[in-house]
Amino acid sequence: MNSEDRELQPRQPEAPTAATTVEIPSANAADTAITPEAREYHGLRWVFIGSQGLRAGWSVLIFLLLTFLFMVVLGMAATLIVKTLLHIKTGSVTAATAMIQEVILFLSILGSGALMALIERRQILEYNLNGPRRFGHFLGGLAAGFAALSALVGAMAWYGWLHFGPVALSGGHIFGYAALWGAVFLLTGLFEECSFRGYLQYTLTRGINFWWALGIIGAVCQELLLNSKGNGVWGVYIIALLGLIPCLWLHLKKAEGSGFWQAAWVTSTLFGFIHTGNNGENWIGIFAAAFVGFVFCVSVRVTGSAWWAIGCHAAWDWAETYFYGTADSGLVAPGHFLTTTTNATASVLWSGGADGPEGSLLVIPIILLLLLAILVLYGRGKAAATAPMAR
Repeated sequence: MNSEDRELQPRQPEAPTAATTVEIPSANAADTAITPEAREYHGLRWVFIGSQGLRAGWSVLIFLLLTFLFMVVLGMAATLIVKTLLHIKTGSVTAATAMIQEVILFLSILGSGALMALIERRQILEYNLNGPRRFGHFLGGLAAGFAALSALVGAMAWYGWLHFGPVALSGGHIFGYAALWGAVFLLTGLFEECSFRGYLQYTLTRGINFWWALGIIGAVCQELLLNSKGNGVWGVYIIALLGLIPCLWLHLKKAEGSGFWQAAWVTSTLFGFIHTGNNGENWIGIFAAAFVGFVFCVSVRVTGSAWWAIGCHAAWDWAETYFYGTADSGLVAPGHFLTTTTNATASVLWSGGADGPEGSLLVIPIILLLLLAILVLYGRGKAAATAPMAR
């Protein structure tokens, strides 16, 4: 990828020493030091190393390979332990099996992230996890995610597209399942946000331009066109088209910080793409996944980290699956608190059908409200939050 693109969150260079720097005359009061990181490489080394270390494209490929290898190894180990020692059946989705799966995914992303930090000589928190007021932003995200999903469910119930039934749990099971599903979706938020709004967003930002972004998104759309069935894929096509003109305009204007938005276009489209493998998805649900992925990118931009997105993601899923007990991509998980059903006579466009609330057209204005809330609450502090990401 283009090594000349600016990195919005550059790694702070190590303090220069006499052995590793060459002092050159400068018109400024302070002389400029040329460090090894700033040298230009030639030949085969140039293919792999740029002014900011390992080129972003190679970093992403290695990160994806490491994550896959961790998933395979940890998955095999977990299967052995679960079947032979714990005697847990893995054929159905329960809170226990979901927890095992999310632990595997979280440990995989943690392991690959730690190795990439070692390879790139960075701290793991530099991958969009080291911003100001992290705990406060995380709590704010929790509140926003629960409120947004509650507004969506409430609006659907108001218009008769969703109906509430009896409480499904009693006694200690209420708190037990609440904690268990809370842990599951916290791990879900950590895995998906650390992957897409963490490492991938950070790394692509430092080495992507419009043409690379267009090539990646074109490859994703071609893959869907050739190998996928169903109308859910149109959600990916829509988000890809919506980002085309703005990202091209940023490229032509050579706008400062455009790499962040080119990366956001890619990671949001990829986020929609990975959801096309879920059962019961429709095009609205896929588009909603990609759209909320973009909103999470905006939250990184204005808060300085992915912690708001992690909290919002976890609370949204927890409210949807456990608290309200709605369908999520065609699945109603066991161990939910409330019981809800969709109106069988209502249009799928409004009821969401098998996809649940995320497949209803009402989800789009709800996500727009989330975006507005982020800009209103955190937009004023944008300059301070993004100062480390600008050059």
